[in-house]
Amino acid sequence: MARPFLIDTDAGSDDAVALMMALRHSDVDVRAITVVAGNVPLEQGLVNSLYFAELCAVDVPVFAGADRPLLREYVSADWFHGVDGLGDWGDRYLPRHTAASEKHAVDAIVETVRARPGIALVTLGPLTNIALALRKAPDIAGLVSRCVIMGGAACTNGNVTPAAEYNIWCDPEAARIVFRSGLPIEMVGWEFSQGDFVLSLADIEAVRGIGTPYADFTIDSNTKGMKGYEIQTGEIGISLPDGVAMAAAIDPSICTASSHHYVDVECDSE
Repeated sequence: MARPFLIDTDAGSDDAVALMMALRHSDVDVRAITVVAGNVPLEQGLVNSLYFAELCAVDVPVFAGADRPLLREYVSADWFHGVDGLGDWGDRYLPRHTAASEKHAVDAIVETVRARPGIALVTLGPLTNIALALRKAPDIAGLVSRCVIMGGAACTNGNVTPAAEYNIWCDPEAARIVFRSGLPIEMVGWEFSQGDFVLSLADIEAVRGIGTPYADFTIDSNTKGMKGYEIQTGEIGISLPDGVAMAAAIDPSICTASSHHYVDVECDSE
């Protein structure tokens, strides 16, 4: 039986790859996609998420969630992912149907977890939706089998400040709530999308050569991000932090080492 997943996303270009990985995997049953403002504003993230599901021909409910952080002003990452989050290809990657589920993402998270004890939660964006769900229903922390979070920069410089990775930096108060909640968290940090984790030019050519709509979309949607990553790090290639996190969620055996640590989020300095 396929394993149930609930995926919370801010629907940028690396999210696209991660969502395709889960939606196309025979051993994963994506029960819901919840969308949060992050890489792109909520409305654009909703459109993108509907396209991901449509491209993969999977009937999965998509729910709109928080359109801003708990306490701070919202700052997108459009300079990296493009205004549409997918490299600014105009109408090339738009869904035919744009009707999301009417229920709020926070309610959907609570109901989905309670209905499917043991579900895996994978978060690919700021943790606002998850924090709000935990505030509303603290019991769900004990019903999740795994909570795989793409976020943090424990062993490297951040991608927004020297200390901060975007998903945590965007809403640190939400991240603090989540990390203190008792969820069984597996943190996949920014360091796991650099160096050997980056798709090289040869890798990109190989993926493009596959010739499927999924392969073309993977490269097209990340072309702008590739330029942004080079500006950030000096490395040439496509960095896919959300894809790495999803790979770890789908197949934990790929992780060659892991360790247990207490993690908290400092919210007062800038």
